[in-house]
Amino acid sequence: MSRALALLRASHPEPGGAVTAAMTLLAVGVGHRGWSLVGVAAAVGATQLSVGWVNDWLDADRDRRTGRADKPVATGAVDRRTVGLAGLAASLAVPLLGLPFGAAAAVCITLVGIFALLYDWPLKSTPLSVVPYLVAFGLLPAFVVLSLLGSPWPPAWLVVAGSLLGGGAHFANVLPDLADDAATGVRGLPHRLGAAGSQLAAAGLLLAATLTLVFGPPGPPSWAGLAAAAAAVVILPLGWYAGTRARGRPVAMFRAVIVVALCDVLLLIASGRVV
Repeated sequence: MSRALALLRASHPEPGGAVTAAMTLLAVGVGHRGWSLVGVAAAVGATQLSVGWVNDWLDADRDRRTGRADKPVATGAVDRRTVGLAGLAASLAVPLLGLPFGAAAAVCITLVGIFALLYDWPLKSTPLSVVPYLVAFGLLPAFVVLSLLGSPWPPAWLVVAGSLLGGGAHFANVLPDLADDAATGVRGLPHRLGAAGSQLAAAGLLLAATLTLVFGPPGPPSWAGLAAAAAAVVILPLGWYAGTRARGRPVAMFRAVIVVALCDVLLLIASGRVV
């Protein structure tokens, strides 16, 4: 693995790329075009690079002790100092990339970056671990709207839906690895609630996000939205039931909430047409 590729891997490119892609598609939906669209994607992408690199910089020693072969710093593919400097550069770039869109948008995306970093430290191993997800994911779609010409105020339902989706994603993300995380000293809210509590939290937050995206926008809900809501009502209980019948990691519920989360992301992107 080349040093450049290792550095990219240390940024957690899969979740970061997914968040950046979703917000870029939302930006298309609300009317961003050309350089404005590129600027939104760059600002959101910088927040994701920042949180990913800083996370691996902070966790380097623990990842080495636990033999994390998927962590480039732990394997020596890239040194910790390089990852730390990359995280610092990405963090400093966030407010600069927001400035061309005006003060309100710059403050909004800066707060996204700050709360993302607060998850890395010190909130990751505390009962408040979900707070950065709730705040940052609520502010991301707000930034997309605020960065439009004239800085229009984002609708409340869009911010609430993003927040609920982020909270659900936090619980869903850790479901398969609760035991492994606890063994390495991570004691966030999902770990304190346990597998059953985290499953319920993920399902409840994602169902609430779905309903907000379906019934929040003005006018009657679309048939696609109603179908997504009906699917969530069916899929989540089925995932929970399958999880109670299986042993080991709660993979069934994890898969169920991922399906619902994907539906929510698609609804969020589609909601750009009614903002």
